[in-house]
Amino acid sequence: MSYLLILLAVSMLVSGLGWIYFIYFFSIGYGFGVSALAVTMAILFKDVITLPTALLCAVMFIFGCRLGLYLLTREKRSPEYKKILYGPDAAKKKPLFVVITVWIFCALLYVGQVSPVAFFLANKTAGAPVNEVWAWIGAVMMAAGVILESVADAQKKAAKKINKHRFVDTGVYRLVRCPNYLGELVIWTGSFIVCFGACCTIWQWIIAAIGYIGIVYVMFSGARRLEIRQNGAYGKDPEYQAYIKKTPILLPFVPIYSVEKHKWLQA
Repeated sequence: MSYLLILLAVSMLVSGLGWIYFIYFFSIGYGFGVSALAVTMAILFKDVITLPTALLCAVMFIFGCRLGLYLLTREKRSPEYKKILYGPDAAKKKPLFVVITVWIFCALLYVGQVSPVAFFLANKTAGAPVNEVWAWIGAVMMAAGVILESVADAQKKAAKKINKHRFVDTGVYRLVRCPNYLGELVIWTGSFIVCFGACCTIWQWIIAAIGYIGIVYVMFSGARRLEIRQNGAYGKDPEYQAYIKKTPILLPFVPIYSVEKHKWLQA
């Protein structure tokens, strides 16, 4: 249990970047927080680290650093993103109890997301007969998710250079309308399935499941916000209307084309 408290302390420290600017709780505090948690797990369990578990920690570290640096770069270079980041709603001062609640929630969520790997390593340390096949599967899935997310961001950047006023419907955006969020779902699905080989206790399964369900909710919530913004920007474009009617919003081959009306996804 002590390792979870250490992870929570690290998560609260790094996600605490949100005290500088509120939205950082969810953005760079998230990315760099995951990276810090990956390093912390590798240090805490250095005596039982094997190749697949080292890969799990490495992929988490790469994911977090890439995301954090990408968001910092976009903040400096993208006028459109600055409007979102520093818009009236985002810049509005939040009550202290709201800031504290969000800080604690984010810190707990990030620990929950990485917890399957921590449980695998902790249980292995305790002598449990863990199955490293699941660690390999999880590492491969997480790597695939990072690649998909990176490709999606790169393709969007390239498309916007050609025509910054047009929506993106090329490359992986033909598969789903939010391929970067899909990549993140793949990443954390890869993390969660590590539990199947970790000899998890009931409470460990509960913590991991809460973390996984939480990030799935956040991704769908993010897809909803993006859909609302895009509908406002491109809603009158016939090509956009044709695109959104045939391309799922988040899950490939699953005919969910809109989540705008689902207000329970508002976060």
